[in-house]
Amino acid sequence: MEKKKFEDLGLSPFTLKAVQVMGFEEASPIQSAAIPVLMTGCDVVGQSQTGSGKTAAFAIPAIERVDPKLAAPQVLILCPTRELAVQVAEETAKLAAFKKGVRELPIYGGQSYERQFRGLKQGAQIIIGTPGRVLDHLDKGTLRLDRIRTVILDEADRMLDMGFIEDIRTVLERMPEERQTVLFSATVPKPIADLIKTFTKEPAWVRIKSPEMTVPGIEQIWYEVDRRTKAEVLCRLIDMEDIRYAVIFCATKLMVDDLVEQLSARGYLADKLHGDMTQAMRERVMNRFRKRSIEFLVATDVAARGLDVKEIEVVFNYDLPNDGEDYVHRIGRTGRAGKGGKAVTFVAGRELYKLQNIIRFTRGNIRRGKVPTLEMVEARRADTFFATLRETLEKREFRRYDELTDRLLEQGYSPTDIISALFHLREGEAGRSSGEEIPIPTPSEGNLAARPKGGKAERKKAPFGRKAGKKDKPTRSTARNVSAAGPERTRSVILNVGRDKGIEAGAVLGVILGVSKVPKDSVGFIKMHDKEAHVEIAEGQAERVVQKLNGIRFQGHRISVRVAAK
Repeated sequence: MEKKKFEDLGLSPFTLKAVQVMGFEEASPIQSAAIPVLMTGCDVVGQSQTGSGKTAAFAIPAIERVDPKLAAPQVLILCPTRELAVQVAEETAKLAAFKKGVRELPIYGGQSYERQFRGLKQGAQIIIGTPGRVLDHLDKGTLRLDRIRTVILDEADRMLDMGFIEDIRTVLERMPEERQTVLFSATVPKPIADLIKTFTKEPAWVRIKSPEMTVPGIEQIWYEVDRRTKAEVLCRLIDMEDIRYAVIFCATKLMVDDLVEQLSARGYLADKLHGDMTQAMRERVMNRFRKRSIEFLVATDVAARGLDVKEIEVVFNYDLPNDGEDYVHRIGRTGRAGKGGKAVTFVAGRELYKLQNIIRFTRGNIRRGKVPTLEMVEARRADTFFATLRETLEKREFRRYDELTDRLLEQGYSPTDIISALFHLREGEAGRSSGEEIPIPTPSEGNLAARPKGGKAERKKAPFGRKAGKKDKPTRSTARNVSAAGPERTRSVILNVGRDKGIEAGAVLGVILGVSKVPKDSVGFIKMHDKEAHVEIAEGQAERVVQKLNGIRFQGHRISVRVAAK
């Protein structure tokens, strides 16, 4: 089954906007096949593996069919576990974000009844629940099914394995006669076939064959990473393994742009590939990558389709793919021609359940890795440099600097001090920064299902700073904010690099954040002049920026930084 664009599936503008915000660039095979059929209102049986993107396949048509003016349950989705119910509810909320008046409500055991009572009284239209708790609400009279238009059984075979088959039968028997019945199951054993025969009317069957893992030699590792420290962890892993040729996959075009800025600021040779680029631009980037003029290609899934490059060392899933099939396609970029490869995946918060689905879908062995500490990275760098230095000394393939060495010795400097100073200068010239210590999640006991809850979303903060004139109007990526509570006092920091050196404001922002490690929201407007860059920095961070950036090399230029006079 070929993938289709969401624009070709007959969806409403609010749904198209939601999938765009979520970073979906096209529908997965199960979505491409199931959504048009489900939109007709007929009964459907879908066969696909967990992790194939089926949640959106049944949630999108259900949302489309909901009447937001009717404050009553219209869709019931039954899930085998509370974790899956929460996951489905979260994705449904994102997909319904732009259809005003539509509300979803997860109901499952272990959660307060009072909270669920309130949600039902307030008129939630999409109910996502486990069979046992749904039956409890039906018996209490707090959940009514008379306005249900669609009932969906998600992972029906798992509910059978968990002993819910009779509960499911009871719920279906209480449903209105005129309804749409949808059932998704990886397998169809006899009890599930009996359910289909009893409770559906001439259902349409949608079957998606699971792709086989064609690259079994790939080493697969995942790391639990806080979203705010992803770039730092990525750089540590690159430095630890001395990776020089990799593809990094991000979920959205904005994430690609942001990551390329951060990598470039730290001295890595990185470029981007995404849908907003013209074909000519993509080809130029790909030619540079094939010639290894670029170390790291940062891309979205669609932009990287057809990517045929040999000997890629590592594929990084900086953001988790939307489904298991995309994961298989991504990691297949490495380990080609019979050679071993490596795939590294970052997982944040509740994405652990998404990773669990991918593992089921691929039947792969993805082991957990521990993020290296700064000390480990520095020790590895030192070992690598020492080995290179010793090899150079043994081969005697180096230019001699006897005169300069003698001058320093005559001035009283010891040989060990001279060598240490040279090592220190070389570290500064390298341009790559491992940054500061970051909190690394403690490995959790047990399997992936027993995970801590994700953190709270960050609040949007109000922009600050003076108005920019037409000539120096800052771009979206350079307008920053200092505090959610209100603007702090700022200082203007001046860098000796400007437009005449071909340097853009985004690159200046990247080097400040990457090297100084000041909080992202402490950087304000950046104004690029011909020979200078003027940057607004929160007053408490200005001296740190000057201290960290002064004297480093940036895009071939030695940076000089000063705080402007008040």
